[in-house]
Amino acid sequence: MRIRIDLSYDGSNFHGWAVQPGLRTVQGEVQRALAMSLRREEVWVTCAGRTDTGVHARGQVIHLDVEEAELVASAGRAQVPPVEALVRKLNGILDADVRVHAARVVPEAFDARFSALWRRYAYRVADTPAAYDPLTRNHVLHWPRPLDLEAMNLAAADLLGLNDYTSFCKAREGATSIRQVNRLGWARDARGTATMTVLADAFCHSMVRALVGCLLAIGEGRRDVTWAGEMLARAERSSDIHIASARGLTLEEVGYPSDDELAGRLLVTRARRGEHEVQGRD
Repeated sequence: MRIRIDLSYDGSNFHGWAVQPGLRTVQGEVQRALAMSLRREEVWVTCAGRTDTGVHARGQVIHLDVEEAELVASAGRAQVPPVEALVRKLNGILDADVRVHAARVVPEAFDARFSALWRRYAYRVADTPAAYDPLTRNHVLHWPRPLDLEAMNLAAADLLGLNDYTSFCKAREGATSIRQVNRLGWARDARGTATMTVLADAFCHSMVRALVGCLLAIGEGRRDVTWAGEMLARAERSSDIHIASARGLTLEEVGYPSDDELAGRLLVTRARRGEHEVQGRD
């Protein structure tokens, strides 16, 4: 059986998603909890997006394969379906900064990483004293100067579409930096916090935070509105683009096709990118 699990986490005290020897990571904690729940020596999962150190997630998705018998055995005498019992068990084991919201059986063609149609991230910035809330200091970047969101949105428009985002990515040997960015823009909430929302088929390493760093420079007037488009056209990584702090970044949601379209999506994604690439990562 293939199980899809939806979860969220506060990335403040994690060294990113991926397992690293001797370090606390989200993947490490989740796999440990699953191994305990399923009474295995070890469990490996696949995720939709491998977030970096300090990055948060409200809508992370993972999958794993289990034998039906072990899932039933794990539920024990629980008076609920085995997958629901698994959710309860996991939340009883995991620390409070990781929470499983749901689990369900999915078709074998479902792949948390390769089946994804899009990933949506949000980046939050408090650029005024009124917007700065000490209770959300680990999730919102405190910026000392006011930002011009109109200029940032004009610049963001030049970054939309199917492009080579090498200028905004950390280079990975053998990996492409071509991505389809369908949405990119800034808005303020009722408190005045500036939030950037970006939606794309996938993201290369540090891409979202590089986009933020570029637009922050424009928003505070250090760069012209045309600078973002100029940097994109260069298709060359530059130290002029500052990678924004991980603190303000959250993986909000991952979109998938309907069950009957999963197999076709998997073929398209694997053919376009290949197993060697990191998808949906920031």
